[in-house]
Amino acid sequence: MAITYLDHNATTPVRPEAMQAVLAAMQEGGNPSSVHAAGRTARKRLEQARREVAALIGGDPAGLVFTSGGTEANALALLGSGRPRILYSAIEHDSVRAVHPQAEPVPVTSDGVLDLGALDALLASDSRPAIISLMLANNETGILQPVTEAREIARRHGALIHCDAIQAAGKLPLDVTALGVDLMSLSGHKIGGPPGVGALYIRPGLDLAAIQRGGGQERRLRGGTENLPGIAGFGAAARVAADIDRVQALAVWRDALEAGVLAATPQAVIVGQDMPRLPNTSCIALPGMKAENIVMALDLAGVAVSAGSACSSGKVTASHVLAAMGLPPGIAGGAIRVSFGWTSMAADVDAFLAAWSQTARRLRPMAVAS
Repeated sequence: MAITYLDHNATTPVRPEAMQAVLAAMQEGGNPSSVHAAGRTARKRLEQARREVAALIGGDPAGLVFTSGGTEANALALLGSGRPRILYSAIEHDSVRAVHPQAEPVPVTSDGVLDLGALDALLASDSRPAIISLMLANNETGILQPVTEAREIARRHGALIHCDAIQAAGKLPLDVTALGVDLMSLSGHKIGGPPGVGALYIRPGLDLAAIQRGGGQERRLRGGTENLPGIAGFGAAARVAADIDRVQALAVWRDALEAGVLAATPQAVIVGQDMPRLPNTSCIALPGMKAENIVMALDLAGVAVSAGSACSSGKVTASHVLAAMGLPPGIAGGAIRVSFGWTSMAADVDAFLAAWSQTARRLRPMAVAS
């Protein structure tokens, strides 16, 4: 049975251009830190990828440090900043929420956006140097966050601002300089690159401390031989992902899917439907249902979606994002995420809606019985 893959926010298939770049780097070999010809060739490939990834966000390649992924990039930004106080929006990814035991959450509104008044009050309540972490787009709901407004508040209080742009990259036009953030995290496998590679952009003039020490690689901020094949694939994916026109057009399919869901199941809730969102992402809840059961039933019908974040060791857990928005457990517990990507087709909408209607009919008696 063919799989209808609608979980691109978890990971999107590797692009052919990225595969070719990975293979070429592996065939050439060489260590970028070596001074002989093979090392110089490897260094050239590494720096080309740095330029390609930096171009995706309109940044200076000199400010880009490669990491093992988005999680490490977030940790390097927040822990490496040396700020004794770390604040984060209550809807951040677990890699931010768990970065330090004393990190402080900032509430969000019922619309799923950062409560700017609460941020201002929290920063005013403590004079210690702080850093605030705010994602550009939420990975579960797709709702866009007020990063520019948060940046202005941070500046008034002398705080740094870190932006997790991992879900936004390749889906929204990005200009890190215009956005004005101090740090920005990226991840390869979210844009069609290989897994196991990410990057942190550091604004000029900002000093960080390494959290992984060793050799002098990556401006002495990330010790260890660089994952050159992964980085080359990341660069190639970034080059292709910079053309976001097709991704922007996915909003038409997203809206058609949501309209079909509401027609088939009027009791369904589309989280953030009236908010600015990523064009590819839909968070749909069936009140009284269990998200785990919905995901499994859709999987049996050949449709791959997820519930919450994909970084929970294969477990379906209650969404802290929806809880932070104040959604009742009876709604939040039945929420799934549908996300389109570069391999999606119009037929995927029809396949999902057919599976959705079948799933809703099958699970309704179970919900009543429970």
